[in-house]
Amino acid sequence: MGLAVLATAATTAVLAPTATAAPRATQAAEPAFLAPNELPPHASSAWYASPVTAGTPDPLPFCVGPALPGATSVHRDFWTEYDTGAVQVTVVERDETRAKSLAALWNKTIRACADKVEQEDPDMTAEFRDFGSINVEEGANVYGIHTAHAWGSSDINMFSVGRDGRTVTVVKWGQMGNFQHAQVPDFKKTTTTAVNKLY
Repeated sequence: MGLAVLATAATTAVLAPTATAAPRATQAAEPAFLAPNELPPHASSAWYASPVTAGTPDPLPFCVGPALPGATSVHRDFWTEYDTGAVQVTVVERDETRAKSLAALWNKTIRACADKVEQEDPDMTAEFRDFGSINVEEGANVYGIHTAHAWGSSDINMFSVGRDGRTVTVVKWGQMGNFQHAQVPDFKKTTTTAVNKLY
């Protein structure tokens, strides 16, 4: 009897980890975020990144911030040693219909941003440019907005919105400068990488 009990206990000990591991193996993977070296290269600095964090960035990113859903957003901030920064925000919706609606809202918000900036601050001028779409997963769109203040500041921001199934991501990159400093090909490459990392 003693040997039988020991044999049963040993069998249970071997089988138990397998039984508890099975549910973890079937869980869906979380969407991956950009790595610092996947941002448009900076001439004088490496890129650095925060951990991936639940919620919306603080402060909210220029233009797209008010359209981000706080309860379901996950984000990552990026920065260099100089005047360049970026942020990626990703949302996993309940289904593709909601994801399409969210992507459409983000695209609409970015397209309307330049006019909104000028309406809210008469001392600001803003120019919007549509840099077209990228054929990656369910698609991505790339935009640029240049803002200038009457007292001399000048900033360029690039945006992209992409979707893969029920997952939507927006990437914002910005620095001092104008459209000559926009790094459009590099930003499109970054966007392609970001969307390919979604599940």
